[in-house]
Amino acid sequence: MTASKASARKVALDALERIETDGAYANLVLPKLLGRSGLPQRDRRFVTELVYGTTRMRRACDLLVDRFLSRPPVPRVRNALRLGAYQLAFADVPPHAAVAETVAVTPRSTRGLVNAVLRRVAAEPIEWPDDATRLSVPDWLLDRLIADLGREPALTAVDAMNQPASAVERPDGYIQDPASQQVAALVDAQRGDRILDLCAAPGGKATALAANPDLGEPPRSSGARGAWIVAADVRPKRVELIRGNAERLGVSLSLVAADGTKPPWRPESFDKVLVDAPCTGLGTLRRRPDLRWRAEPEAIDRLAKLQRRLLTAAADLIRPGGVLVYSVCTLTAAESTGVDDHLAATRSDLQPLPPPDAPWSPWGRGAILLPQTAATDGMCLFRYRRTP
Repeated sequence: MTASKASARKVALDALERIETDGAYANLVLPKLLGRSGLPQRDRRFVTELVYGTTRMRRACDLLVDRFLSRPPVPRVRNALRLGAYQLAFADVPPHAAVAETVAVTPRSTRGLVNAVLRRVAAEPIEWPDDATRLSVPDWLLDRLIADLGREPALTAVDAMNQPASAVERPDGYIQDPASQQVAALVDAQRGDRILDLCAAPGGKATALAANPDLGEPPRSSGARGAWIVAADVRPKRVELIRGNAERLGVSLSLVAADGTKPPWRPESFDKVLVDAPCTGLGTLRRRPDLRWRAEPEAIDRLAKLQRRLLTAAADLIRPGGVLVYSVCTLTAAESTGVDDHLAATRSDLQPLPPPDAPWSPWGRGAILLPQTAATDGMCLFRYRRTP
């Protein structure tokens, strides 16, 4: 057993315990622990895989170990068993390494138990009682996706989101999922456009628009060339996130802290408005491993109400002939086609534009990008032109 690999598993176990017992977010707690670890880059990647993978597959791992437990273990032992089971069942780690090196970072008084259970996990065949356990998601989440997408697309989508997400770097160095990059591109910013990103934090799409080398500098008068891009968000702290990213990337944005449901601009102030609305994020489960355990079914309808309010307010800000773009990184019908149904019933002046080409697929009057289609986040997109 190498010292670095044993240390890597200890960092992973510490992170899992923070996530489980303290409610810490994986993407926030793990960088801090890695920063203090002194591990080389290769082992940091290994820790990230272990923490993200074990967190994703928590329910499946519990099933694997609970078969051999007579009573529930204490949290650190529970997390050690999950960590070992993940390596054995999902990470292609050799059984002797997965067992021995996980046992080595377990409290001494419980090493016998952890060793015995993990050896049995390694030896016994796996029989999954149902798809939700196999895919390691709550029952309600899988049931909802099956109802909205159909059984096979939903199962395949979750399976795709159980795979590690690779970092995708834009030409300007910003890390952003390709689905989000495509949404920014489909705003189709042109010279002279006045563009509002209504829910912009942390600024990925707004900076993508501003970084377009074909657009030039923001206009200083109505006849100037270029594009003027306003990035807004409801919380000042989130606006500061946008500012920091814009400054780091060297792009120019106009920043505003504003409630998108009560926007401070005059009607018909913009040529294009992007509403990348707050949503349940159920299309991002591969990048946000703990989200599946934090999400609540009640949030879907609550957020759909907010999305309808945001979209209705945004529609008034578009000039006749202008374009409204609505996107959500989730896969539920209530937050996508359901919001569009509301818009269709209340805004006859908004006409849907044709859906984009593959890898997008038609989704009601808009489009959907399933995570299994192009190894991206799941995303729904609707575009409208305002008629005079």
